[in-house]
Amino acid sequence: MNCPTCNITANRFGKDRNGLQRFRCPLCKKTFLEAHERPLGDMRLPLDKAVSVIHHLVEGCSIRTTERITGVEKRTILSLLALVGERCEKLMEDRIKSLKVKEVACDEIWGYVGMKAKTRAQKGHADRQAGDAWCFIGMERYTKLILAWHLGNRNAYDTITFTDKLAYATQGNFQINTDGFGPYKDAVIYSLGMQQVDFAQIIKVYRSNPENEVRYSPAAYVTSNKIAVFGDPDLKRASTSHVERQNLTVRMTMRRMTRLTNAFSKKWTNLKWAYALQFAYYNFCRVHQTLRVTPAMESKLTDHIWSIQELISINTL
Repeated sequence: MNCPTCNITANRFGKDRNGLQRFRCPLCKKTFLEAHERPLGDMRLPLDKAVSVIHHLVEGCSIRTTERITGVEKRTILSLLALVGERCEKLMEDRIKSLKVKEVACDEIWGYVGMKAKTRAQKGHADRQAGDAWCFIGMERYTKLILAWHLGNRNAYDTITFTDKLAYATQGNFQINTDGFGPYKDAVIYSLGMQQVDFAQIIKVYRSNPENEVRYSPAAYVTSNKIAVFGDPDLKRASTSHVERQNLTVRMTMRRMTRLTNAFSKKWTNLKWAYALQFAYYNFCRVHQTLRVTPAMESKLTDHIWSIQELISINTL
């Protein structure tokens, strides 16, 4: 290699702690490293350690469990989560856009940051990013691809934000199925238009206030009604079962979303990056048992199963 200052041939001068070759200029005596990629940016964490950390996180380990297993300090793990989560969010935006789809199911999954909404109200906390956190998920029924997601509150504004992301990810005419959440009606019309989609809602009826109900027991299911909101949806195949099964996948593979435990997010941004990592890993790295390939392969977005290292390094390739 040539010295970047003197432009003369430099001599080998040992290796640094990461095994990279060092060079020293015989004229100006400056030392420098050989050209190399930095998939983790300014982080000094070895790539194999970073892969191990991410692998544990997507398999349902908590931050502290990952710290004990890998030996990586928890603040470094959170920094890595933020770095990779941001890259995964950008990956989803860059790769999943204007896709032709047949049928999309939408649902919301509940979680919380710091404390539940009831506790926040009792304590009078002013932090708006504490309390309930709802994640909207849009999933293609046949490829199982997560098309769009949005972390926010269960209100009209965040519903429109979610449907805007869904409109960005799709094109053409398709059927969309949702539960009975009211704001979907206006949001779907606003973002997707009545000419583009056939919209059906599945309204489930549950028994209210049973005498033997305990605190964590689910309400008993009674019946469901399928309604054609607009367009010409096929009510026989209108269903949200596949995206509701995705909710189980989220709760099984994201430790901070596990129910009836002390697992929860302390910061809104950490929960957001955890979701971004979860959905990117699910789409590109995890083989679906029914499809025998990843959802991204089934959707023709890629031709191979991505490794975690590839997922981590996507923005540096």
